[in-house]
Amino acid sequence: MTSVAHQLIASHLVSGEMTPGAEIALKIDQTLTQDATGTLVMLELEAMELDRVRTEVSVQYVDHNLLQTDEKNADDHRFLRSACQRWGLWYSKPGNGVSHPTHMQRFGRPGATMVGSDSHTPAAGSLGMLAIGVGGLEVAMAIAGNPLYLVMPQIWGVNLVGELPPWVSAKDVVLEMLRRHGVAGGKNRIIEYHGPGLAGLSAMDRHVIANMGAELGATTTVFPADDAVRAFLRAEGREDDFTEILADEGTAYDLTDEIDLATLEPLIAKPSSPGNVVPVREVAGEPLGQVVIGSSANPGLRDFAVAAAMVKGRQAHHGVSFDINPTSRELLQDLTKMGATFDLIGAGARIHQSGCMGCIGMGQAPASGSNSLRTMPRNFPGRSGAKEDAVWLCSPETAAASALTGVITDPREWAQRVGVDEPALALPERATVNTAMLEAPLPPEEAAAVELVKGPNIVALPEFDPLPERLEGPVLLKVGDNISTDEISPAGARALPFRSNIPRMAEFVFDQVDPDYHVRAEEYEGAHLIVGGHNYGQGSSREHAAIAPRYLGLRAVIAKSFARIHWQNLANFGILALEFTDPADYDRIHPGDVLAVEDLRQWLAAAREFDVRNVSRDETYIVRHGLSRRQVQMVLAGGLIAEQRLHETT
Repeated sequence: MTSVAHQLIASHLVSGEMTPGAEIALKIDQTLTQDATGTLVMLELEAMELDRVRTEVSVQYVDHNLLQTDEKNADDHRFLRSACQRWGLWYSKPGNGVSHPTHMQRFGRPGATMVGSDSHTPAAGSLGMLAIGVGGLEVAMAIAGNPLYLVMPQIWGVNLVGELPPWVSAKDVVLEMLRRHGVAGGKNRIIEYHGPGLAGLSAMDRHVIANMGAELGATTTVFPADDAVRAFLRAEGREDDFTEILADEGTAYDLTDEIDLATLEPLIAKPSSPGNVVPVREVAGEPLGQVVIGSSANPGLRDFAVAAAMVKGRQAHHGVSFDINPTSRELLQDLTKMGATFDLIGAGARIHQSGCMGCIGMGQAPASGSNSLRTMPRNFPGRSGAKEDAVWLCSPETAAASALTGVITDPREWAQRVGVDEPALALPERATVNTAMLEAPLPPEEAAAVELVKGPNIVALPEFDPLPERLEGPVLLKVGDNISTDEISPAGARALPFRSNIPRMAEFVFDQVDPDYHVRAEEYEGAHLIVGGHNYGQGSSREHAAIAPRYLGLRAVIAKSFARIHWQNLANFGILALEFTDPADYDRIHPGDVLAVEDLRQWLAAAREFDVRNVSRDETYIVRHGLSRRQVQMVLAGGLIAEQRLHETT
């Protein structure tokens, strides 16, 4: 009796045993990169001296940094295009669409494995794929033909029964999961949805749920490849790519849960965590300054069409900035054919580019002191591009109703008040397939002659030295629970244009938390440490949150626990991730304390636990690491690239 997840893993297993907690290696068929993280991937491929892509398909999307307020983003786009030509990747031009739904439309196929340098890569699990978000360096390794190493997760079966009631949609399903389990509830787990309730969820509905599995901290989310997936691929003109993949009847899962869809109501995540979920009715009446519909968390035609139907013939509240982010060029064409774009514009909506935009803080920042209601996946502090923001996350139905009223509104209450039923949407059976903005890989003989086009803001990756035998340094920063990678290395129009320039990016490290951190690190010059709480490094997969602090001298983070992707990124760049064996020791360490570890290299090679001495307070704490033997060697060398170079010279 096997699950969909077990079938996908078993068919790609290169090494290791499929026992939860053991390290396994998987063959990777596809890769996805986007421009906020992909520039580093291309620099890593250059450092690895790759000749050509060795995957089934690799695609570089330009969807995050679309604003061209100066030359930096445009220069990066040219660099990415030249890198795709040089190494044989597909190139999705700026404005073609958000990577996740666009990849689903054009390249995703049931049964394939994929890694992406974006934490929402698991959205492709909606097609019956095993898609995992990782750091850029691991994507670069996969592009070069290497397997992905990861800890074998537990398989968490979530049985869906019943049917969604009116004015409740897929976003409310995943918000219910977050309400129950919080932002770390899925750590080291694959969430597999099954049951009769799936019959009412389209492939793009499932994308909504799989996408935000990342907010639960899950390794990935998978759905079966069934009739709904076949219908989606047929609409995209790709039915030949369909393969049925179903869980065996009576499959036993490592963990189980059940959601009766009929009992759900509109839900909303309050500022400033995706896990801070309550019913919309409990916060109804909160005033709004902005409503944004779009992003990879609600990317389907249905998500925009339902909002358009609700606002048709009406006008957005005069105090609300009503913003629409179409998620792909294809979707915008279909939305326009339906007349829905006309209805949105008539209601006062501003139509933005097909891309991530406000989700990553690249435009659409809210006004100070006002609430912003968004259909996006994350609401971490400052992610919107405004330092003091208040972002709420909800479904398109809740967003549209609230845009009309100017306050957070339960769409059921709005419908009753204005006397309307849930819209009956007539979505096209065939999508407007548009491949004009996709550039296919060049033939090998042409690709070999391509020169990389680098603007002045594109700087080579820094080289990092091996881990020392004795580590001693001050605690330059102490942070609390659930620190996100957005808080470590911020997004937004101020910082992201420097994503290809680590020395400049380092100036923004922890800017949201402590703007003086990078100054202290530069002045100190030597090795230093950071102390953190639970779930350190949640959120985005961006490896800038590891590379930039390492550039500033960070050699170890001691925390109560780590988020999966960031933990791996730290190891990839030679930063030691250590956990307190006694979480109470966290309270005994103060900023500025000097910590020391003797015989560090010997300890790492020989044991899981060892002592850290607080020189300032004459105290000792026991810490542990979760590194495999392979990872220990990598950290000792100073990171994955340094280890690769070491092998090449020996």
